[in-house]
Amino acid sequence: MALTLDDINKIAHLARLGLSDEEKSRYTDSLNNILGLIDDLQAVNTQGIAPLSHAVDVTQPLRPDVVTESNQRDAYQQIAPAVQDGLYLVPKVIE
Repeated sequence: MALTLDDINKIAHLARLGLSDEEKSRYTDSLNNILGLIDDLQAVNTQGIAPLSHAVDVTQPLRPDVVTESNQRDAYQQIAPAVQDGLYLVPKVIE
């Protein structure tokens, strides 16, 4: 499928772009090249090839899931202007 100048005009209108005639011509060529590459990729036979999640077969080293810091909520809330039931109270900003 090749894009025409009319297609580029419609796309530019939808995107609210003001393009010059030179830009429209250049974008038509560029987008047609991109669509040609997509057609080439779709023509490749991929039967029997498993999809990859990563180009290299590696695993991410994970750290142990353990708590490393103590709960300091009470210390932090002592300096807060207003707290209730362990929650910070803030002024209403939306009416």
